[in-house]
Amino acid sequence: MPPKLEDAPSRGHSRDSSRASAHHAHAPATPSQLRQAHVPSDRSSSPEETMGRHRRQSYYQDEQQQDASHSAPYDIDISAEGIQPGGNDTPESARSTHDFAEAPQHDGIVEVDISEPNVRSRLLDAAQRNEWAPRPGVHRNYGSFAGSVHSDHSFGGAFPGLSRSAAGEEEAADATRALLGDAFADSVINSGDRKKMSTTRWLAERHGIKSQRMMYLQYYIPVLSWTRQYKWRYLKGDLVAAITMASFYIPMALSYASNLAHLPPVNGLYSFAINPLIYGILGTCPQMIVGPEAPGSLLVGEIVRENIKKGASGEADGRLNAEIAGIVTCMAGGFIFVAGLFRLGFLDNVLSRPFLRGFISAIGVVIFIDQLIPETGLARLAAKHVAHGSSLDKLVFLAKNIHRAHKLTCAMSFTAFGIIMFFREFKKRLQPRYPSVAYIPDRFLVVVLSAILTWHYRLDQHGLAVLGDVNSSGSLFSVHFPFDTSHIKYVGDAVNTGLIIALLGFFESSVAAKSLGSGDTTKDGVQLPLSANRELIALGTANMTGGLFMALPAFGGYGRSKVNASTGGLTPMSNIFLSLITILSTVFLLPYFYFLPKGVLCAMVSVVAYSLVEEAPHDIKFFLKIRGWSELLLMGLIFWITIIWDLKRGIGVGIGLSILRLIRHSVRPRIQILGRVPGTTNQFANAELDPESLEFVEGCLIVKIPEPLTFANTGNLRSRLSRLEDHGTAAAHPALPRIRRREHNKNVIFDVHGVTSLDGAGAQVLSEIVESYRKRDVRVFFCRVPPERSLVYQLFEKSGIVEMCGGQRHFVKSVEEALRMVDLERLTEEIGSEASGSRPVSGLGLS
Repeated sequence: MPPKLEDAPSRGHSRDSSRASAHHAHAPATPSQLRQAHVPSDRSSSPEETMGRHRRQSYYQDEQQQDASHSAPYDIDISAEGIQPGGNDTPESARSTHDFAEAPQHDGIVEVDISEPNVRSRLLDAAQRNEWAPRPGVHRNYGSFAGSVHSDHSFGGAFPGLSRSAAGEEEAADATRALLGDAFADSVINSGDRKKMSTTRWLAERHGIKSQRMMYLQYYIPVLSWTRQYKWRYLKGDLVAAITMASFYIPMALSYASNLAHLPPVNGLYSFAINPLIYGILGTCPQMIVGPEAPGSLLVGEIVRENIKKGASGEADGRLNAEIAGIVTCMAGGFIFVAGLFRLGFLDNVLSRPFLRGFISAIGVVIFIDQLIPETGLARLAAKHVAHGSSLDKLVFLAKNIHRAHKLTCAMSFTAFGIIMFFREFKKRLQPRYPSVAYIPDRFLVVVLSAILTWHYRLDQHGLAVLGDVNSSGSLFSVHFPFDTSHIKYVGDAVNTGLIIALLGFFESSVAAKSLGSGDTTKDGVQLPLSANRELIALGTANMTGGLFMALPAFGGYGRSKVNASTGGLTPMSNIFLSLITILSTVFLLPYFYFLPKGVLCAMVSVVAYSLVEEAPHDIKFFLKIRGWSELLLMGLIFWITIIWDLKRGIGVGIGLSILRLIRHSVRPRIQILGRVPGTTNQFANAELDPESLEFVEGCLIVKIPEPLTFANTGNLRSRLSRLEDHGTAAAHPALPRIRRREHNKNVIFDVHGVTSLDGAGAQVLSEIVESYRKRDVRVFFCRVPPERSLVYQLFEKSGIVEMCGGQRHFVKSVEEALRMVDLERLTEEIGSEASGSRPVSGLGLS
């Protein structure tokens, strides 16, 4: 039978009553009398038993001898730096050997009193007192292949020469790089100055990347990057996808040019021959396909029709109309290119979704109504009456003259429209289960069969309008400089349209690029770092080059890119294959396009117009569900202005309203008044959301600023703070008289955790606010301010905010600490006033 604890020999139990009472003074007032038991499977002690025994032994030996050499080897220190070993100077090996030699050995059940301080109890006590800190981290160079666990730099960091101070030469050099880029700054500006090298160059040299120029070349000319990743097994998918898209979109390009842009049809083919080739070299989205789109083609047609209306050109003057289109395309590309140089890729977020949905839906309706006229065979009659009228005028014209429609043209056009719509829905329903249905070239078959029927039965002699001679603008791929002196008069009209086309094209391209991404790392294909700014450069270069060939504007299309991805396209090589196929078709197949019925081409465009409109009901339903009345109003306003008036005015109103909404949103400070959660001391929440469930701290106004402060949103910061002081909420109308007592505003606490950046104008306004508070004897505290080395804190110091508040003691880590400072300063003032008030009285008694 194992011996009992009182029978077991133990050095620690030979102590007198005074020492026992001294020990029990550390025990809890209401001990639970619980014990922990351990039944060892062999004669070796468990870790907990060993730690508890040695801890108990050293605890008593410290009382008896105060000898550091007898402390437990498992002693620990709990501090702000984490959990550290005990501060004993005895070597661990010798100390542990000595203690284990002196430790008594027990057999059987060993009882450990948990009231005695061991490692576990000390950890639990530290956790309850909020003194526990996480263990020290391991220094790693995260994300670096050359990093080591022994690295002194945890995150790589910025080049030390650029992080010594927040102002001065280093900051100026970094601002230059922000504008020009690291590649240009390192190679041209500071190529020999190692003190001003960029962070990129410093990290590259530190981790042994030798070919830095090639690194930059591969980034800015992506073809040098993806060709190294290309594999022969990708070739089949890229080629099949290019052939499939060519069968769909070559007839579409002919229709865009002839029916929407009022150009020779071959100019539509140039957009698929030139632009995809340039984008395949410079583009950063592997699966995105570049080509002409209906909105851009329609806007080009507006410019061409305006010049026809002015008499500057004629319907039959295809060469001059194509040159005007080249000016528009080149200007749109120039706007995009300049935006890329100045890194304005963020502008795709300026246009709101309701604006784009309203405008694109309006374009779909405009296109659909425009195509109804040639589909019914009324094109010649409409040219005399409503050629330059609004969509509403054309709709009225159709209603009045529908009895004059050409029956053969209607039959051919609406049959083609029905077949294409049938296969469209057929593919949409079956493609999730049978992906191969995406390869069915339904539109190509419709175009080819209609051309064969027209040629075989000579339907063109029975009144059916055909495409005719496609190459009517001179020699193929002839280059024309758009800004010839004789064409300067067309530039004024092309500027606005080119800017609108650039905005719409870039937005649609960015939507497609963000949806497709930079390549799926889990599948075959190449991976490229997606960049909005390099996308601008690629699209701008492609359109400026296309403008030299008088092509239509071409941008990335979401639908076209999805077709490419679904039919096997994996890399930018599908763009290059599409370009080569289009060039071969332009050179060898143009004579065979003669008998293409115009009504069939219009039917294909009508299907595209339907796709532009079909998403509008979903958006309308969503905004109705969330009661987004302002979004619905914006969408409806743009839609009706575009339909009733024209495209330019519609998009002008839309852009103006979107920019106004953006400005209104950005200049409004989102400050909040905070209340304390009942039963807590360090939890605070927005008091305006649920004021009944929060406690207001007497004599204090706690204000949270959850965003950076700049010149844009600090203009009315003072007035909004005044509204919080008077009404306790920013939602009250300023006409309401003061309902909050002034004594509750004697202490203002700013929680500026969200102020991650601050400019000079914002610092000036904030310093004026603090100064006005101090003139009214209001204490001002700031909590959760960025570190002292940050630019925000340095602006606080330079602007005098720190000094006006009362020094660094008014800059604390939490709202709870600020409230303790408020109580401390109030008590200090009360004690000081009582002491100063008692001195004259005592002096009077002595006299």
